[in-house]
Amino acid sequence: MGEQGENWILMVTAQTPTNIAVIKYWGKRDESLILPINSSISVTLDPSHLCTTTTVSVSPSFKQDCMWLNGKEISLSGGRFQRCLREIRSRACDVEDEKKGFKIAKKDWEKLHVHIASYNNFPTAAGLASSAAGFACLVFSLAKLMNLKEDHGQLSAIARQGSGSACRSLFGGFVKWDMGKESDGSDSIAIPLVDEKHWDELVIVIAVVSAHQKETSSTSGMRDTVETSPLIQHRAKEVVPKRIVQMEEAISNRDFSTFAHLSCSDSNQFHAVCLDTSPPIFYMNDTSHRIISLVEKWNRSEGTPQVAYTFDAGPNAAMIARNRKVATLLLQKLLYCFPPQADADLDSYVIGDKSLLKEAGVGTMNDVDALAPPPELTTSVPAQRTKGDVSYFICTRPGKGPVLLTDENQALLDSKTGLPK
Repeated sequence: MGEQGENWILMVTAQTPTNIAVIKYWGKRDESLILPINSSISVTLDPSHLCTTTTVSVSPSFKQDCMWLNGKEISLSGGRFQRCLREIRSRACDVEDEKKGFKIAKKDWEKLHVHIASYNNFPTAAGLASSAAGFACLVFSLAKLMNLKEDHGQLSAIARQGSGSACRSLFGGFVKWDMGKESDGSDSIAIPLVDEKHWDELVIVIAVVSAHQKETSSTSGMRDTVETSPLIQHRAKEVVPKRIVQMEEAISNRDFSTFAHLSCSDSNQFHAVCLDTSPPIFYMNDTSHRIISLVEKWNRSEGTPQVAYTFDAGPNAAMIARNRKVATLLLQKLLYCFPPQADADLDSYVIGDKSLLKEAGVGTMNDVDALAPPPELTTSVPAQRTKGDVSYFICTRPGKGPVLLTDENQALLDSKTGLPK
C-alpha cells in the first residue's frame, strides 16, 4: 500500500449545512432503508450559521473505526453508521498520493479503518436537524476520501440511510426528497429545485426555545405515528402529494403568500398527526404556541403573509420572512415578547447574521427594554413579556450545499496522529 509502511495518514475535511423542511417527512414505509411514506421539500440554511464540520482520515496504523462527536468518543456500532460506511466502502476507488508515496487500491478499503471527528455549531438532538447535517457531512467527506465517482444525487441515497433528512443537505437552496417507488430505495433521492441565489431576499429567524434533548426521538415518534394514527395515511396519500406540486410552483415563482400558507399548514398538520398518535407526542410547548399566535395575528393584520413558520420535531420555531425589512420587524417583535435574561449578553442572544440586529435598531439591552409592544397583540389581551423562554435566536438565510475545507487548521483531527486535536 505504500513505501512508507504504516506511517501515512490521508485526511479530508468538509462542511455541510443543515436544512429545515417546509413540507414535512414523517413516517417510513421501510425502517432499515429509511424510505419515507411521502416526499418532502426543505430549505438549506447558510452553513456559516448552522453546519456540521467533519474530518475523516484513513491509515494502515488505525486499529479500528473510531468516531468523536463534539469532542466525545461515540460508538460506531449503530446500524445507521455501519450501513453508510458499508455503502461507501463498496463504491470506493483507487487513491494515490505521490507526495506521501502511497497508493490505496479499491480492494484495500475493506481492510483499512477510518477515524471520524464531527462538530455541530448548534445544539445536537434539539430539533434543529443535527443528524441531517451530520450524516450528510459524514457521507460527503468519506466519499471524497475514498474517491467515489457517484454524483450528489446518488450520494443522497446513502446519506438517507443514516438519517432521512440528511439526503436533502447534499444540496443548497430548496431541495426535494422524492420518496421514490423502488423497494431497494434506489430512486428515493434528493433533487435540487433551485439554488440559494434564486430567492435570496428570504431571511430566516430561528427561535431556539429549548436546547435540551427531546423526549421522543424522531425515529420512535415516526414509528408510533405510522402504527397508531388514522390521520397519517390520509396526510401521506391525499394531502402531501398536492402540497408538493403547489410548493414547487410557489418556490419557482417566488410566490411568498402561497409559500407561507403551505409551510404553516404543513407544519400544523404534522404536529396534529403527532397529537393523533397513541400515546400523543408533544414536540411543541407553550412558547412555540405563543410564537405561532404572534405570526398568525401579524399576517392577518397585514392582509397578506409577512412571515412563514415551521416547526420540526421539537419546540424551536423556524420563521421565514419575505425580505430583510420584514425580518427586522419580526426580530423587534420577538425581542419584545421574549427578551433575554437581565444578565444575558445581547451578542450571544442573537447569533448568526448580526447585521439584522443593527438594522432592527437594537444594539443594547436598553434598546430591548424600550421596544414597543407589537400592535397586533395589544388589541385583545395585553402582550406578555417573558424572559428566559427562548434560549437564543439564530438569524440566517438560504445557503449553499457541502464544501471541502482545504485549510489544515480547520481539520478536527491531527494530521500526524489521526486523533482529535
